[in-house]
Amino acid sequence: MLARFKKLGITASFLAGLALPIAVQAGEFNDAQKKEMGQIVREYLLKNPEVLRDAFLALERKEKIAKLSQAKKAIIEQADGIFRSSGDLVMGNPNGKTTMVEFFDYNCGFCKRSLPDILRLAAEDKDLKIVLKEFPILGPGSMFAARAAIASGFQNKYLELHLAIIKKRGTVNEAAVLKAAQSIGLDMKKLQKDMKSDEVSRIIQQNHAIARELNINGTPAFIIGDQILPGAVGFETLSSTIKDVRENGTCKVC
Repeated sequence: MLARFKKLGITASFLAGLALPIAVQAGEFNDAQKKEMGQIVREYLLKNPEVLRDAFLALERKEKIAKLSQAKKAIIEQADGIFRSSGDLVMGNPNGKTTMVEFFDYNCGFCKRSLPDILRLAAEDKDLKIVLKEFPILGPGSMFAARAAIASGFQNKYLELHLAIIKKRGTVNEAAVLKAAQSIGLDMKKLQKDMKSDEVSRIIQQNHAIARELNINGTPAFIIGDQILPGAVGFETLSSTIKDVRENGTCKVC
């Protein structure tokens, strides 16, 4: 096979510098040489398919590194909106030196599954600030719930309504949200009025804008220091990441 490449005037060093897909300038080979080289490459790849696998894995690693770099830059640029924006629900120690942020949706089953982890962290880690960001992406019921939850903060019952809604089994819709709001003693007329306020809209719009900048398109998504953890990663992963962030001093932005 190498002899056939040499016949075409292709050296080993030239082959070593090729990336997949192989690209050559149009004027370097005549049509017959291009055809023969294409056949040689095809035969080689059929006999050595792991070359393609390795190339794709390398590409994935490169893209992952690029995305992580972009995410870290975006977290720094959006730090105030991520970690210190007014109107977000705060759990744990509001003055904690380390902050964990969660983007969530009330109709997200994985967010419900993550609730025990959040509550455990809030109870056990006395220097942790937990910021919960309303990120309704799963339909009208989710948007209604997010608006109601934020508006309940005007009556100092944000955490109560949040827990009442997210602990509910099944689909969260308008009826379920209103029932939960009544159960915790909210002034329903005031709640429904406040739900339409500009402040509620601002918070939701800002959270969606930040999510776009961070390339967050699913829930839950956690931010700890300069790291983004997508999905219900579990208590141990969250806890160990918080520990690493503290030890590495990467929570300067939060």
